[in-house]
Amino acid sequence: MTEQPLQRLDDWDDFVASRYREGKSEEEFRNYSVEANPGVAEFYRQNHAYQTVDFARAKRSEYLALNRGKKSIWEAAEYLNMLVDDSDPDTDLSQVEHLLQTSEAIRRDGQPRWFVLTGFIHDLGKVLCLYGDPQWAVVGDTFPVGCAYSDQIVYPEYFAANPDSRVPEFQTENGIYEPHCGLDNVMLSWGHDEYIYHVTRKYLPEPAQYMLRYHSFYAAHRHGAYRHLMNQQDEEMFSWVRKFNPYDLYSKGADRPSVKELRPYYEDLVAEFFPPQIDW
Repeated sequence: MTEQPLQRLDDWDDFVASRYREGKSEEEFRNYSVEANPGVAEFYRQNHAYQTVDFARAKRSEYLALNRGKKSIWEAAEYLNMLVDDSDPDTDLSQVEHLLQTSEAIRRDGQPRWFVLTGFIHDLGKVLCLYGDPQWAVVGDTFPVGCAYSDQIVYPEYFAANPDSRVPEFQTENGIYEPHCGLDNVMLSWGHDEYIYHVTRKYLPEPAQYMLRYHSFYAAHRHGAYRHLMNQQDEEMFSWVRKFNPYDLYSKGADRPSVKELRPYYEDLVAEFFPPQIDW
C-alpha cells in the first residue's frame, strides 16, 4: 500500500469521532472503506501488523519503569504542544487547547473535580511520539494481545499480517489468560492510554484510572467485546469509561479555550491531586 498513515495524530481522534457520531446508522458505522479513509486505513494496517505480544511486553519494559525524568503535569502538557502540525490548514489549536476543550466540557456539566482533571490529562501519554515511537504505537483503538482478535475491532482483516495470528495459543478465545481474570491481568496493545495510566495511577481515584487506561478500548466499552476476560470490578468501572467517552469524542468542535484565563484554575486543580513533579 502506497498511502501514508495519519498526517497528524488528531486525524485518529477525528476518525473515531466520525465513527461514533450520535445518530449514526449501523450501516454507516461499519463503513470504514480504504477509499474513504486511506491514511487511517494505512495507519491501522501497520498497527494491526506490528502490535504483537512481544512488542507489548518490550514497550512495557522500556517505559513503565518511569525513568524518563520528572516533569509537572503542566510541563508535560506544554511538552506535548510540540506535536502541533503547523502545516495543517484545518486547525491551529495546540494540544493543551484540545485537552482543555475536553476538560471544560466535563466541568460545565458539573462533574467531580477529579473527572475534570482526568479530561485534562487523558492524552498526555501521546508524548510517546516525542520519545520517538511511531504513530501506530501511540494512538489507535486498543485491544488485548495474546488471545483471539474480536471482529468488533476496526479493520480486523489487517490482523492477518500479525505474526501472532499464526500462534495457536494466541488465537483461542481466552488465549494466554484465564476466563474473567480481570483486565488488570490482560495485556492490551501498547499506546498512550497504558502509559498515562501508569504515570498517574498513584494520584487518582479508580474511576479515573479506568478512564485513562481504557478510553481507546472501543471494542469493549462501545461493543461489549472481551467481557469473557472482565471481572465484576471491570464491569462496574466501565460505566465510568462510557461516561467519559462522549467528552473525549465530541468536545473538539467547542469554542477555542483561553489557556491564559484557565491556567490558574487548572494549576490549582493539578496541585490538589499531584505533587509538583512526577516520574515519566
